[in-house]
Amino acid sequence: MWMDHRAAEQASVINSTKHDVLQYVGGKMSLEMEPPKLLWLKQNLKDHCWDKAEQFFDLPDFLTWKATGSMSRSQCSLVCKCGYTATSKEHGWDDSFMTSIGLQDLIENEYVKIGQEVRKPGEPCGNGLSEEAAAELGLLPATPVSTSIIDAHAGAIGCLGCQPTHLSVEGSEVTGHLVLICGTSTCHMVLSAQPVFVPGVWGPYYSTMIPGYWNNEGGQSATGKLIDFVVENHSAFTEASELASKRGMHIHDYLNYVLNNMAVSRGRQSVSELTEDLHVWPDYHGNRSPLADPTLKGMVCGLTLLASVESLALLYLATVQALAYGTRHILDKMNDSGHKISAVYICGGLRKNELFVKTNADVIGLPIILPDTSETVLLGSAILGACASHTFASTEEALKQMGGQGTAISPNDYVKRFHDKKYKVFLKMLEHQKEYQTIMAST
Repeated sequence: MWMDHRAAEQASVINSTKHDVLQYVGGKMSLEMEPPKLLWLKQNLKDHCWDKAEQFFDLPDFLTWKATGSMSRSQCSLVCKCGYTATSKEHGWDDSFMTSIGLQDLIENEYVKIGQEVRKPGEPCGNGLSEEAAAELGLLPATPVSTSIIDAHAGAIGCLGCQPTHLSVEGSEVTGHLVLICGTSTCHMVLSAQPVFVPGVWGPYYSTMIPGYWNNEGGQSATGKLIDFVVENHSAFTEASELASKRGMHIHDYLNYVLNNMAVSRGRQSVSELTEDLHVWPDYHGNRSPLADPTLKGMVCGLTLLASVESLALLYLATVQALAYGTRHILDKMNDSGHKISAVYICGGLRKNELFVKTNADVIGLPIILPDTSETVLLGSAILGACASHTFASTEEALKQMGGQGTAISPNDYVKRFHDKKYKVFLKMLEHQKEYQTIMAST
Protein backbone atom coordinates (compact mmCIF):
# COMPACT_ATOMS: atom_id res chain seq x y z
CA MET A 1 0.00 0.00 0.00
CA TRP A 2 2.97 2.37 0.27
CA MET A 3 2.48 3.81 -3.22
CA ASP A 4 -1.24 4.47 -2.62
CA HIS A 5 -1.72 8.26 -2.49
CA ARG A 6 -5.40 8.42 -1.47
CA ALA A 7 -4.59 9.92 1.95
CA ALA A 8 -3.44 13.31 0.63
CA GLU A 9 -6.14 15.22 2.52
CA GLN A 10 -5.40 13.34 5.74
CA ALA A 11 -1.66 14.03 5.43
CA SER A 12 -2.41 17.72 4.93
CA VAL A 13 -4.50 17.79 8.11
CA ILE A 14 -1.76 16.01 10.07
CA ASN A 15 0.91 18.41 8.81
CA SER A 16 -1.23 21.43 9.65
CA THR A 17 -0.85 20.53 13.35
CA LYS A 18 2.90 21.31 13.16
CA HIS A 19 3.33 18.86 16.04
CA ASP A 20 6.79 18.20 17.45
CA VAL A 21 6.60 14.61 16.19
CA LEU A 22 6.85 15.96 12.64
CA GLN A 23 10.39 17.23 13.18
CA TYR A 24 11.53 13.61 12.79
CA VAL A 25 10.04 13.27 9.31
CA GLY A 26 11.66 16.34 7.76
CA GLY A 27 8.87 18.65 8.95
CA LYS A 28 6.10 17.03 6.90
CA MET A 29 4.58 13.57 7.16
CA SER A 30 4.25 11.84 3.80
CA LEU A 31 0.90 10.58 2.62
CA GLU A 32 2.75 7.28 2.08
CA MET A 33 3.17 6.81 5.86
CA GLU A 34 0.83 4.99 8.24
CA PRO A 35 -0.95 7.76 10.22
CA PRO A 36 -2.52 9.39 7.11
CA LYS A 37 -3.59 5.97 5.86
CA LEU A 38 -4.97 4.91 9.24
CA LEU A 39 -6.93 8.16 9.39
CA TRP A 40 -8.22 7.50 5.86
CA LEU A 41 -9.40 4.04 6.93
CA LYS A 42 -11.13 5.49 9.98
CA GLN A 43 -12.91 8.14 7.92
CA ASN A 44 -13.81 6.00 4.90
CA LEU A 45 -14.09 2.38 6.08
CA LYS A 46 -15.07 2.78 9.71
CA ASP A 47 -17.73 0.08 9.87
CA HIS A 48 -16.13 -2.42 7.48
CA CYS A 49 -12.52 -2.14 8.63
CA TRP A 50 -11.64 0.32 11.38
CA ASP A 51 -14.11 -0.86 14.04
CA LYS A 52 -13.41 -4.54 13.36
CA ALA A 53 -9.61 -4.46 13.22
CA GLU A 54 -7.73 -6.01 16.13
CA GLN A 55 -4.22 -5.16 14.88
CA PHE A 56 -2.66 -2.80 12.34
CA PHE A 57 0.72 -4.00 11.06
CA ASP A 58 3.34 -2.54 8.81
CA LEU A 59 4.23 -5.40 6.44
CA PRO A 60 7.59 -6.41 8.03
CA ASP A 61 5.93 -6.75 11.45
CA PHE A 62 3.07 -8.73 9.95
CA LEU A 63 5.62 -11.21 8.58
CA THR A 64 7.39 -11.71 11.93
CA TRP A 65 3.99 -12.20 13.59
CA LYS A 66 3.16 -14.90 11.01
CA ALA A 67 6.56 -16.50 11.57
CA THR A 68 6.69 -16.40 15.37
CA GLY A 69 3.29 -15.44 16.75
CA SER A 70 4.90 -12.48 18.49
CA MET A 71 3.03 -9.17 18.50
CA SER A 72 6.27 -7.22 18.95
CA ARG A 73 6.94 -4.43 16.50
CA SER A 74 10.16 -3.29 14.90
CA GLN A 75 11.54 0.07 15.91
CA CYS A 76 12.34 0.49 12.21
CA SER A 77 8.69 0.16 11.16
CA LEU A 78 7.25 2.27 13.95
CA VAL A 79 9.76 5.12 13.86
CA CYS A 80 10.09 5.36 10.06
CA LYS A 81 6.44 4.91 9.13
CA CYS A 82 4.11 5.27 12.10
CA GLY A 83 4.95 8.40 14.09
CA TYR A 84 6.63 6.58 16.96
CA THR A 85 9.35 8.74 18.54
CA ALA A 86 12.75 7.35 19.52
CA THR A 87 15.92 9.11 20.60
CA SER A 88 19.05 8.02 22.44
CA LYS A 89 17.31 8.92 25.73
CA GLU A 90 13.64 8.01 25.34
CA HIS A 91 11.08 6.41 23.07
CA GLY A 92 7.33 5.93 22.88
CA TRP A 93 4.03 6.93 21.35
CA ASP A 94 2.90 10.53 21.77
CA ASP A 95 -0.69 10.77 23.11
CA SER A 96 -1.00 14.44 22.17
CA PHE A 97 -0.01 13.73 18.57
CA MET A 98 -2.55 10.93 18.18
CA THR A 99 -5.29 13.08 19.72
CA SER A 100 -4.46 16.11 17.59
CA ILE A 101 -4.75 14.13 14.33
CA GLY A 102 -7.95 12.28 15.22
CA LEU A 103 -6.51 8.85 16.03
CA GLN A 104 -7.02 9.04 19.79
CA ASP A 105 -8.82 5.67 19.83
CA LEU A 106 -5.45 4.00 19.15
CA ILE A 107 -4.28 5.15 22.60
CA GLU A 108 -6.71 2.69 24.23
CA ASN A 109 -5.15 -0.24 26.12
CA GLU A 110 -1.68 1.29 25.75
CA TYR A 111 -1.61 1.20 21.96
CA VAL A 112 -2.35 -2.52 21.78
CA LYS A 113 -3.53 -2.28 18.15
CA ILE A 114 -0.33 -0.73 16.76
CA GLY A 115 2.43 -1.91 19.09
CA GLN A 116 3.27 -2.23 22.78
CA GLU A 117 6.53 -4.22 22.67
CA VAL A 118 9.13 -2.53 20.47
CA ARG A 119 12.43 -4.16 19.52
CA LYS A 120 15.40 -3.10 17.41
CA PRO A 121 16.26 -4.79 14.08
CA GLY A 122 18.58 -7.73 14.68
CA GLU A 123 17.13 -8.52 18.11
CA PRO A 124 15.42 -11.93 18.44
CA CYS A 125 11.70 -11.91 17.75
CA GLY A 126 9.55 -14.02 20.09
CA ASN A 127 10.81 -17.56 20.61
CA GLY A 128 11.82 -18.09 17.01
CA LEU A 129 9.80 -19.95 14.39
CA SER A 130 6.51 -21.32 15.63
CA GLU A 131 5.65 -25.00 15.07
CA GLU A 132 3.17 -24.06 12.35
CA ALA A 133 5.49 -21.67 10.50
CA ALA A 134 8.40 -24.11 10.74
CA ALA A 135 6.28 -26.83 9.15
CA GLU A 136 5.19 -24.52 6.33
CA LEU A 137 8.76 -23.37 5.65
CA GLY A 138 10.46 -26.74 6.07
CA LEU A 139 12.65 -25.43 8.88
CA LEU A 140 13.21 -26.33 12.52
CA PRO A 141 10.89 -24.92 15.21
CA ALA A 142 12.51 -22.22 17.35
CA THR A 143 14.91 -21.24 14.55
CA PRO A 144 15.90 -17.66 15.50
CA VAL A 145 13.97 -14.92 13.71
CA SER A 146 15.23 -11.35 13.68
CA THR A 147 12.99 -8.43 14.48
CA SER A 148 12.01 -7.11 11.08
CA ILE A 149 13.23 -4.19 9.04
CA ILE A 150 11.79 -2.31 6.06
CA ASP A 151 13.05 -3.73 2.76
CA ALA A 152 14.95 -0.59 1.72
CA HIS A 153 16.67 -0.43 5.10
CA ALA A 154 17.74 -4.06 4.69
CA GLY A 155 19.22 -3.12 1.32
CA ALA A 156 21.20 -0.32 2.95
CA ILE A 157 22.60 -2.70 5.56
CA GLY A 158 23.57 -5.13 2.81
CA CYS A 159 25.48 -2.34 1.02
CA LEU A 160 27.24 -0.72 3.96
CA GLY A 161 29.27 -3.83 4.71
CA CYS A 162 30.57 -4.01 1.14
CA GLN A 163 34.29 -3.31 0.72
CA PRO A 164 34.93 -2.03 -2.82
CA THR A 165 38.12 -3.19 -4.48
CA HIS A 166 40.66 -0.58 -5.68
CA LEU A 167 38.94 2.28 -3.82
CA SER A 168 39.59 3.88 -0.47
CA VAL A 169 36.28 5.23 0.82
CA GLU A 170 36.40 8.16 3.22
CA GLY A 171 34.35 8.19 6.43
CA SER A 172 33.69 5.56 9.06
CA GLU A 173 32.59 2.01 8.38
CA VAL A 174 28.94 3.07 8.07
CA THR A 175 28.60 6.88 8.14
CA GLY A 176 29.14 9.34 5.29
CA HIS A 177 27.96 6.90 2.62
CA LEU A 178 24.67 7.38 0.75
CA VAL A 179 22.86 4.19 -0.27
CA LEU A 180 20.37 4.22 -3.15
CA ILE A 181 17.92 1.33 -3.02
CA CYS A 182 16.40 1.50 -6.49
CA GLY A 183 13.27 -0.27 -7.65
CA THR A 184 9.79 1.03 -8.40
CA SER A 185 10.84 3.97 -6.22
CA THR A 186 14.22 4.92 -4.78
CA CYS A 187 15.18 5.36 -1.13
CA HIS A 188 18.27 7.41 -0.21
CA MET A 189 19.75 6.23 3.11
CA VAL A 190 22.58 7.76 5.12
CA LEU A 191 23.69 7.08 8.69
CA SER A 192 25.23 9.50 11.18
CA ALA A 193 26.57 9.26 14.71
CA GLN A 194 24.54 12.32 15.78
CA PRO A 195 21.05 13.44 14.66
CA VAL A 196 21.00 15.55 11.49
CA PHE A 197 17.78 17.40 10.65
CA VAL A 198 17.30 17.83 6.89
CA PRO A 199 14.22 19.81 5.73
CA GLY A 200 12.07 17.69 3.44
CA VAL A 201 14.01 14.49 4.21
CA TRP A 202 12.66 11.84 6.59
CA GLY A 203 14.38 11.37 9.92
CA PRO A 204 16.61 11.56 11.78
CA TYR A 205 15.47 8.11 12.93
CA TYR A 206 17.27 6.51 15.87
CA SER A 207 18.39 2.84 15.85
CA THR A 208 16.21 1.93 12.88
CA MET A 209 19.02 0.24 10.92
CA ILE A 210 22.12 -0.17 13.06
CA PRO A 211 21.67 0.28 16.82
CA GLY A 212 23.14 3.54 18.10
CA TYR A 213 23.13 5.35 14.74
CA TRP A 214 20.73 7.89 13.28
CA ASN A 215 19.27 7.47 9.81
CA ASN A 216 18.04 10.03 7.29
CA GLU A 217 15.94 8.78 4.41
CA GLY A 218 15.35 10.70 1.23
CA GLY A 219 13.35 9.28 -1.61
CA GLN A 220 11.80 9.50 -5.05
CA SER A 221 8.26 8.13 -5.30
CA ALA A 222 8.72 6.86 -8.85
CA THR A 223 12.00 5.82 -10.50
CA GLY A 224 11.84 2.40 -12.12
CA LYS A 225 8.10 2.98 -12.37
CA LEU A 226 8.71 6.31 -14.10
CA ILE A 227 11.21 4.91 -16.60
CA ASP A 228 8.78 2.12 -17.50
CA PHE A 229 5.90 4.59 -17.82
CA VAL A 230 7.86 6.92 -20.13
CA VAL A 231 9.14 4.08 -22.31
CA GLU A 232 5.91 2.09 -22.51
CA ASN A 233 3.73 5.10 -23.35
CA HIS A 234 5.87 6.29 -26.26
CA SER A 235 4.49 5.59 -29.73
CA ALA A 236 7.70 3.76 -30.72
CA PHE A 237 7.60 1.36 -27.77
CA THR A 238 6.20 -1.60 -29.73
CA GLU A 239 8.80 -1.19 -32.48
CA ALA A 240 11.64 -0.85 -29.95
CA SER A 241 10.42 -3.91 -28.02
CA GLU A 242 10.41 -6.03 -31.17
CA LEU A 243 13.91 -4.88 -32.12
CA ALA A 244 15.15 -5.57 -28.60
CA SER A 245 13.58 -9.03 -28.64
CA LYS A 246 15.28 -9.89 -31.94
CA ARG A 247 18.63 -9.09 -30.34
CA GLY A 248 17.77 -10.95 -27.13
CA MET A 249 18.12 -7.73 -25.14
CA HIS A 250 16.17 -6.07 -22.35
CA ILE A 251 14.43 -2.94 -23.64
CA HIS A 252 16.69 -0.72 -21.47
CA ASP A 253 19.83 -2.37 -22.81
CA TYR A 254 18.56 -1.94 -26.36
CA LEU A 255 17.84 1.77 -25.81
CA ASN A 256 21.34 2.15 -24.33
CA TYR A 257 22.69 0.53 -27.50
CA VAL A 258 20.68 2.95 -29.68
CA LEU A 259 21.99 5.92 -27.69
CA ASN A 260 25.61 4.79 -28.05
CA ASN A 261 25.16 4.58 -31.84
CA MET A 262 23.53 8.02 -31.90
CA ALA A 263 26.42 9.54 -29.94
CA VAL A 264 28.93 8.11 -32.42
CA SER A 265 26.98 9.18 -35.51
CA ARG A 266 26.48 12.70 -34.14
CA GLY A 267 30.10 13.11 -33.06
CA ARG A 268 29.35 13.45 -29.36
CA GLN A 269 32.05 12.73 -26.78
CA SER A 270 29.39 11.37 -24.43
CA VAL A 271 25.91 9.90 -24.74
CA SER A 272 24.79 12.43 -22.10
CA GLU A 273 25.24 15.33 -24.53
CA LEU A 274 22.43 14.05 -26.75
CA THR A 275 19.87 15.76 -24.49
CA GLU A 276 21.24 19.30 -24.47
CA ASP A 277 17.81 20.58 -25.58
CA LEU A 278 15.59 17.99 -23.88
CA HIS A 279 14.84 18.38 -20.17
CA VAL A 280 12.60 16.48 -17.73
CA TRP A 281 11.26 17.20 -14.25
CA PRO A 282 10.57 13.65 -12.97
CA ASP A 283 7.91 14.11 -10.26
CA TYR A 284 5.05 12.40 -12.10
CA HIS A 285 3.95 10.97 -8.72
CA GLY A 286 4.80 13.97 -6.56
CA ASN A 287 8.04 14.79 -4.75
CA ARG A 288 8.97 12.78 -1.67
CA SER A 289 12.32 14.53 -1.03
CA PRO A 290 13.68 17.10 -0.55
CA LEU A 291 10.56 19.17 -1.31
CA ALA A 292 8.01 16.91 0.42
CA ASP A 293 5.36 18.09 -2.04
CA PRO A 294 2.98 15.42 -3.38
CA THR A 295 1.25 18.00 -5.61
CA LEU A 296 4.21 18.43 -7.99
CA LYS A 297 3.79 17.06 -11.51
CA GLY A 298 6.12 15.86 -14.24
CA MET A 299 7.40 18.25 -16.91
CA VAL A 300 9.10 17.79 -20.29
CA CYS A 301 10.75 20.64 -22.24
CA GLY A 302 12.01 20.04 -25.78
CA LEU A 303 9.37 17.82 -27.40
CA THR A 304 9.17 17.50 -31.19
CA LEU A 305 6.89 15.71 -33.65
CA LEU A 306 9.40 12.88 -34.05
CA ALA A 307 8.00 9.46 -33.09
CA SER A 308 10.98 7.23 -33.91
CA VAL A 309 12.87 4.74 -31.76
CA GLU A 310 15.62 7.35 -31.53
CA SER A 311 13.18 9.90 -30.10
CA LEU A 312 12.10 7.27 -27.54
CA ALA A 313 15.75 6.66 -26.63
CA LEU A 314 16.31 10.39 -26.10
CA LEU A 315 13.27 10.77 -23.84
CA TYR A 316 14.39 7.69 -21.90
CA LEU A 317 17.88 9.21 -21.52
CA ALA A 318 16.51 12.57 -20.36
CA THR A 319 14.33 10.77 -17.79
CA VAL A 320 17.28 8.80 -16.40
CA GLN A 321 19.24 12.05 -16.16
CA ALA A 322 16.36 13.80 -14.37
CA LEU A 323 16.23 11.04 -11.77
CA ALA A 324 19.97 11.49 -11.19
CA TYR A 325 19.45 15.25 -10.78
CA GLY A 326 16.76 14.46 -8.21
CA THR A 327 19.26 12.35 -6.28
CA ARG A 328 21.80 15.18 -6.47
CA HIS A 329 19.13 17.56 -5.13
CA ILE A 330 18.61 15.25 -2.12
CA LEU A 331 22.35 14.74 -1.57
CA ASP A 332 23.01 18.50 -1.71
CA LYS A 333 20.36 19.17 0.94
CA MET A 334 21.81 16.42 3.14
CA ASN A 335 25.30 17.89 2.89
CA ASP A 336 24.00 21.41 3.47
CA SER A 337 22.43 20.19 6.72
CA GLY A 338 25.55 18.54 8.11
CA HIS A 339 26.21 15.22 6.37
CA LYS A 340 29.53 14.70 4.60
CA ILE A 341 28.80 12.16 1.88
CA SER A 342 31.90 10.78 0.14
CA ALA A 343 30.55 7.80 -1.81
CA VAL A 344 27.27 6.39 -3.09
CA TYR A 345 26.15 2.74 -3.14
CA ILE A 346 23.47 1.55 -5.55
CA CYS A 347 21.45 -1.65 -5.19
CA GLY A 348 18.12 -2.91 -6.49
CA GLY A 349 16.88 -3.52 -10.00
CA LEU A 350 18.28 -0.35 -11.58
CA ARG A 351 21.85 -1.24 -10.60
CA LYS A 352 21.71 -3.57 -13.62
CA ASN A 353 21.22 -0.59 -15.93
CA GLU A 354 24.69 0.63 -16.93
CA LEU A 355 23.37 3.98 -18.17
CA PHE A 356 21.57 4.67 -14.89
CA VAL A 357 24.66 3.87 -12.80
CA LYS A 358 27.12 5.87 -14.93
CA THR A 359 24.76 8.83 -15.15
CA ASN A 360 24.48 9.00 -11.37
CA ALA A 361 28.26 8.92 -10.99
CA ASP A 362 28.74 11.75 -13.49
CA VAL A 363 25.88 13.88 -12.14
CA ILE A 364 26.83 13.53 -8.47
CA GLY A 365 30.58 13.63 -9.02
CA LEU A 366 31.26 10.84 -6.53
CA PRO A 367 32.24 7.17 -6.99
CA ILE A 368 29.30 4.77 -7.31
CA ILE A 369 29.84 1.43 -5.59
CA LEU A 370 28.04 -1.68 -6.83
CA PRO A 371 28.10 -4.60 -4.36
CA ASP A 372 29.00 -7.92 -5.93
CA THR A 373 25.88 -9.55 -4.53
CA SER A 374 22.83 -9.04 -6.73
CA GLU A 375 20.37 -9.47 -3.83
CA THR A 376 21.47 -6.83 -1.35
CA VAL A 377 18.11 -6.66 0.43
CA LEU A 378 18.32 -10.38 1.16
CA LEU A 379 21.91 -9.99 2.33
CA GLY A 380 20.87 -7.27 4.77
CA SER A 381 18.09 -9.51 6.06
CA ALA A 382 20.56 -12.38 6.46
CA ILE A 383 22.92 -10.13 8.42
CA LEU A 384 20.11 -9.33 10.86
CA GLY A 385 19.20 -13.01 11.08
CA ALA A 386 22.78 -13.79 12.00
CA CYS A 387 22.60 -11.12 14.71
CA ALA A 388 19.38 -12.61 16.09
CA SER A 389 21.08 -16.00 16.38
CA HIS A 390 23.99 -14.38 18.28
CA THR A 391 26.47 -15.48 15.62
CA PHE A 392 28.08 -12.04 15.88
CA ALA A 393 28.55 -9.69 18.80
CA SER A 394 27.07 -6.70 16.93
CA THR A 395 25.51 -5.63 13.65
CA GLU A 396 28.73 -3.87 12.68
CA GLU A 397 30.74 -7.06 13.20
CA ALA A 398 28.23 -8.95 11.03
CA LEU A 399 28.62 -6.29 8.33
CA LYS A 400 32.38 -6.76 8.25
CA GLN A 401 32.16 -10.53 7.99
CA MET A 402 29.20 -10.84 5.59
CA GLY A 403 29.31 -7.65 3.48
CA GLY A 404 31.44 -8.96 0.63
CA GLN A 405 33.13 -6.85 -2.03
CA GLY A 406 32.07 -4.51 -4.81
CA THR A 407 33.05 -2.52 -7.87
CA ALA A 408 33.54 1.25 -7.96
CA ILE A 409 32.42 3.37 -10.95
CA SER A 410 34.28 6.70 -11.11
CA PRO A 411 32.72 9.95 -12.42
CA ASN A 412 33.85 11.65 -15.63
CA ASP A 413 34.78 15.30 -14.96
CA TYR A 414 34.08 16.41 -18.54
CA VAL A 415 30.58 14.92 -18.49
CA LYS A 416 29.92 16.35 -15.03
CA ARG A 417 30.40 19.87 -16.40
CA PHE A 418 27.65 19.17 -18.92
CA HIS A 419 25.38 17.85 -16.18
CA ASP A 420 26.11 20.90 -13.99
CA LYS A 421 24.44 23.04 -16.67
CA LYS A 422 21.48 20.71 -17.02
CA TYR A 423 21.10 20.63 -13.25
CA LYS A 424 20.61 24.41 -13.32
CA VAL A 425 17.84 23.89 -15.89
CA PHE A 426 16.39 21.18 -13.64
CA LEU A 427 16.08 23.59 -10.71
CA LYS A 428 14.65 26.29 -13.03
CA MET A 429 11.89 23.87 -14.04
CA LEU A 430 10.88 23.65 -10.38
CA GLU A 431 10.77 27.45 -10.14
CA HIS A 432 8.62 27.59 -13.26
CA GLN A 433 6.15 24.98 -12.03
CA LYS A 434 5.73 26.92 -8.80
CA GLU A 435 5.18 30.11 -10.81
CA TYR A 436 2.52 28.39 -12.93
CA GLN A 437 0.73 27.23 -9.75
CA THR A 438 0.78 30.78 -8.39
CA ILE A 439 -0.59 32.23 -11.64
CA MET A 440 -3.43 29.71 -11.80
CA ALA A 441 -4.31 30.22 -8.15
CA SER A 442 -4.56 33.99 -8.53
CA THR A 443 -7.93 35.72 -8.71
